[in-house]
Amino acid sequence: MCGSIIGTLTLSLSPTLRQNKRRLLLVVFSYNMGRISSYTLAGAIVGAISALLTAPFADGHGYRVLQVLSALVITGAGLYIGGWFPRFAYIEKLGARLWKLIEPFGRRLIPVKTIPQALLFGMIWGWLPCGLIYTALAMAVTSGSVWHSTTTMLAFGLGTLPAVMGVGIMTHWLTKLARIQQFKRVAGVLLIVFGLLAAFPDINPMRVDHIMRF
Repeated sequence: MCGSIIGTLTLSLSPTLRQNKRRLLLVVFSYNMGRISSYTLAGAIVGAISALLTAPFADGHGYRVLQVLSALVITGAGLYIGGWFPRFAYIEKLGARLWKLIEPFGRRLIPVKTIPQALLFGMIWGWLPCGLIYTALAMAVTSGSVWHSTTTMLAFGLGTLPAVMGVGIMTHWLTKLARIQQFKRVAGVLLIVFGLLAAFPDINPMRVDHIMRF
């Protein structure tokens, strides 16, 4: 989804701006920095909510409940990408109300002509309902603290940066790859594995124990 959005945004820029490669790169980078900042803020929010919800429970029971729910979301995303659970797409409706409130502000910034406009538009774009982002948030909410949840989403955003920035160059190749069913199934299975590791952390060979803190 992000790839198609950044492609559309790039094409909506003025021909003069698109021909200036340095300026174009700065605008696209600003889009993405705004988007990543929103992901990071979302990570902080879900981390704070997680801390508040689990605080009344002793011995980490509340945290364990969130951990299982997170595992279900991650596993559902894996089944969806693999083509085994198409109804998972309905999870994107969770953020539809918020998106309806902020989307008009983004519309006012189009056409984007300046770097600050691109940054602001990216910050709004970051709240677009997306199942993959919700999956990342599900992982972040079980990270154990507001700080870890925030940095998890920051890392997620930075991880998407090369693909989204380079989509204009590799659009054809990425489109062909996305159509390969075997590739989608492998990606789905990997997410399912991550979901199982989230549900049963004791079997995770990369498990790192840390103290939960607000």
